[in-house]
Amino acid sequence: MKSDHELEFRPLRLEDIPAVVAIEQEAFTSPWTAEAFENELRNNHFARYLAMWHRGELIGYGGMWTLIDEAHVTNIAVRADYRGQGFGKQLMRELQQLAVRNGMERITLEVRVSNERAQRLYRQFGFEPAGLRPGYYTDNKEDALIMWAELGNMKAGERS
Repeated sequence: MKSDHELEFRPLRLEDIPAVVAIEQEAFTSPWTAEAFENELRNNHFARYLAMWHRGELIGYGGMWTLIDEAHVTNIAVRADYRGQGFGKQLMRELQQLAVRNGMERITLEVRVSNERAQRLYRQFGFEPAGLRPGYYTDNKEDALIMWAELGNMKAGERS
């Protein structure tokens, strides 16, 4: 795993969208479009997106919606050639800390039932299965596992 000092996290910017769309296309069978990200950044006041930079290169991003006291992770992805090195873990940690800083008490996400690797990552951050969304994914009608985590034990910047 790369050390934290080699990483920079900052809010996603409009000029980051082409790199984010390229990562989306690597990571997902039904990727979001540039227009979807632009709409999120310009018009969705509930949206919070982070860009993860390593040595001056955008290598990952994550986003969520913050509603009252709950955060909903919309997407999280790391470039293919950086996967398996702990970057996803660091990105998830930053997203949870951002949620805490925004006053969120719980966080949720959906993940493909077949994506055991992602589920293992999410469990490391306190996520537990809470139900299914049948046929959620439009590309193959795969079910989504709904997962939730409590953020109450976490202070901004640390995990207890």
